[in-house]
Amino acid sequence: MTYGHRHTVRRRARAAVAVGGLLVFLSAACTGGPGGTLPSGQGGQAAEGPIIVASGLDVTGSGSVRQQLIEEWNRRHAGSEAEQAKLVELPGAADQQRSQLLGALQSGSARYDVVNLDITWIPEFAEAGLISPLPVAETGVAAEDERDFIRRVHATTVWKGRSYARPFNTDVGLLYYRPDLLTAADITVDKQPHDNWTWDQLYSSVKTLGLNPVSADERAGWTTQLALYEGLTVNTVEAFADADVELTDSEGKYRSSAGKLKDGLDKLLDRVGQGQVQPAATSSHETESLTDFAEGRAVFLRHWPYAYGALEGLMGAEKYAVNRLPGKAVLGGQNLAVTSVTADSPRAANARALITFLTSRESERCLLDAGFAATRASVYESTAKPCWPRVAAALRPAGDVPRAAATGEGAPERQKPEARAAYIRILGEALSEAVQRPRTPYYGAFTQVLQTHVHALLGRTRPDTAEAAEQLDKDLRSVFAGR
Repeated sequence: MTYGHRHTVRRRARAAVAVGGLLVFLSAACTGGPGGTLPSGQGGQAAEGPIIVASGLDVTGSGSVRQQLIEEWNRRHAGSEAEQAKLVELPGAADQQRSQLLGALQSGSARYDVVNLDITWIPEFAEAGLISPLPVAETGVAAEDERDFIRRVHATTVWKGRSYARPFNTDVGLLYYRPDLLTAADITVDKQPHDNWTWDQLYSSVKTLGLNPVSADERAGWTTQLALYEGLTVNTVEAFADADVELTDSEGKYRSSAGKLKDGLDKLLDRVGQGQVQPAATSSHETESLTDFAEGRAVFLRHWPYAYGALEGLMGAEKYAVNRLPGKAVLGGQNLAVTSVTADSPRAANARALITFLTSRESERCLLDAGFAATRASVYESTAKPCWPRVAAALRPAGDVPRAAATGEGAPERQKPEARAAYIRILGEALSEAVQRPRTPYYGAFTQVLQTHVHALLGRTRPDTAEAAEQLDKDLRSVFAGR
């Protein structure tokens, strides 16, 4: 037995304890064989049959660009049954998908060759031995191709010095705003959001608008996602980053203190209070905040890149614009990894080749056109390779522009080419400077603890952040120590 194999066995043994409480046996519909049975083959992995890719749902409303990319791969490998691929979309929210994947990979109740993991799950799945590190390419074409990924995005694939995945689609917080409403309030273009805009300037704009979120009849300054879910964690980490609060190092060891946490909590509460946040934000997810902004109940909106296309269908291109988020913005997105069981089977080479295709320059352009944020730096350049022609045709009718409308039949007016080009530039720049959430195998426990503490503060008038920070510090020390 090699050292690597012994190490994998030990990691899987530790994982059995770490995720025992999370095991979820998927129904027969999600398993590799009929009636819930596993297919035959080495380690439960059949040598033939489609490469199974497990992923969450496509939120862009783009006509499923991920499925279209799988179909393009299948067309290019039509003569090989072993190289055909199949996309399995997991139901539920992100935390439910995480539990399903942990349970499926740990128990062997479903055959997945490739998993599309949220970037925050990489340390947990790697530490548990459920995904396999990728081969290291130090020189040549493969190494050059690897360097094309945006550096901070690629860093989300790494755990303890090894890369376990390739970046598929990424995400970053952006600031959407209503030029029509700002102009109507005599806030000139030069005082509207620009490259170096700050939160203080947003607060100043809100005061100029004379907005009051306490009154249901008046418009709020801004809105975001502050419900008791991952959106609250993202907003909190962004505020913490602006206050220079670093929660962990690259290997998940806790680095903060009660004093620093107080600074971060105060920064977040300033955004809620001085920014005149929409009262509904404390119960808002992505959809609700998007609707409040589109219907004029807020002038500013913190949201993800897919909102750029979604808003076309909700309000029309002439009524909104986008800029980088003031201060720090948090990375989101998903990475593609080969499962450890498949990595030890004859299917591994095909699975890795599929991942290489799905993250190619052409595929990444397809993702950008559909509404996702691409992971490669070259995709944001004027000389970028175009999307695969048949995928592009499937994503939009002939003569239409790239879009990702979330609802309805389209927009009253499309974003003009120059506006979209500016958006792509802004998106690329935001990704190059974005920050990560804590890198830890205990991310699920961390985010629940943080959300619980912070959401309780949002419901109180002038809360004692010093006392709250002391308790949060104590609880985070336990979480990051695995207790």
